[in-house]
Amino acid sequence: MNLYSINTGSFVYHLTGNHGQYTENFENNFFSVERKLSEDSKYSVLVGTMKNSFDDRCIAIGVRRDWEKWDNGWTFKGIYGYTGEFFFDAFQNCGDHGSYHDFKKATGIGFSPYIYHGFQYNFTPYFGIESGIIIPSVFVITVQWSFR
Repeated sequence: MNLYSINTGSFVYHLTGNHGQYTENFENNFFSVERKLSEDSKYSVLVGTMKNSFDDRCIAIGVRRDWEKWDNGWTFKGIYGYTGEFFFDAFQNCGDHGSYHDFKKATGIGFSPYIYHGFQYNFTPYFGIESGIIIPSVFVITVQWSFR
């Protein structure tokens, strides 16, 4: 059982309202590290960074839940997280645009809650590719490298 993972190489595409104005394809520079809570846990926590749709650097903190895992390498999972500003200078502009800015006006902190559901296929015990949707309409493909 792998306890740690590194998630890289995200491809992102906005399915609605896309007129070329968003940070998309591989330009979001997503990277995160993930740790399962225990060997038999369906939960893990992740911390990472990415550029949001408006090319602002954000921190990403979340909880992953494996809803269903099959013996053929497939997993249906969800990630529920915070993507937004943090007290380091690198993340201070995350709340300058879009829904991040709307939350900043309402709460004083620029962020956006991320709800993601997707399917992951593990080619080996150490390498998988996943694809899913960040609600409401952002298509994502990510590579996951796992290790003990």
